[in-house]
Amino acid sequence: MCNYPKAFEYYEKAMKTREKIMPENHRDLAESYSDMGQVHNDLCDYSKALEFYEKSRKIYEQVLPPNHPDLAVSYNDIGQVYNNMGDYLKAFEFYEKDLNITKKVLPPNHPDLGTSYNFIGQMYNKMGNYSKALESYEKSHEIYEKSLPPNHLSLAASYICMGLVYKNMGHYSKVLEFYEKSHKIYEKTLLSNHPDLATSYNNIGQVYNDMGDYSKALEFYEKSRTIYEKTLPPNHPNLATSYNEI
Repeated sequence: MCNYPKAFEYYEKAMKTREKIMPENHRDLAESYSDMGQVHNDLCDYSKALEFYEKSRKIYEQVLPPNHPDLAVSYNDIGQVYNNMGDYLKAFEFYEKDLNITKKVLPPNHPDLGTSYNFIGQMYNKMGNYSKALESYEKSHEIYEKSLPPNHLSLAASYICMGLVYKNMGHYSKVLEFYEKSHKIYEKTLLSNHPDLATSYNNIGQVYNDMGDYSKALEFYEKSRTIYEKTLPPNHPNLATSYNEI
């Protein structure tokens, strides 16, 4: 478990020291602001996270070439904060800036480029543009298939992302297809009692429930519950949800 108070304490000390001894546009100071932004983001203090990430970005834009990878990371960080805040249009703006740099500096089949397309797909999905979401997710998935092992967890997550779009579109047979592809990877790569496997069973159960196949839904909900009962504390919200669905 992350010790956020300690991390905050040391990051803040480093930042204040650097502010005293370094020029205001020094790259190391940008790094400190970025670290502070990360801690605030992890603590869900998004306004403070944005404040520090913006300070970091302004320095990077002054001292780095316009297509530098660190600038892409900075744009991505800001995009994540806006995403967490529910401002998907602003998140899209910064994710797109990240993607534009990433396309220029990385090979066409680099997995990080796949991740950049995935973020774009997430925003299109959340904004209700499902055709564009699928387009971006498919680009991401194609890169993952070329650059990652066939049972890599990023591929499993990618299948889930595409499944979620089809779920929003009401195409449950397609949802089931992609969730099952994801599930097969989880079964091969995760321990039999891993919570993510339980979540996968639960997701498939929800699809069967939406399709009106309640016996199949119950079968998968039960598999999910069995894992949750073995791995989660008795008052965990996922376990409560599992009981409720059954």
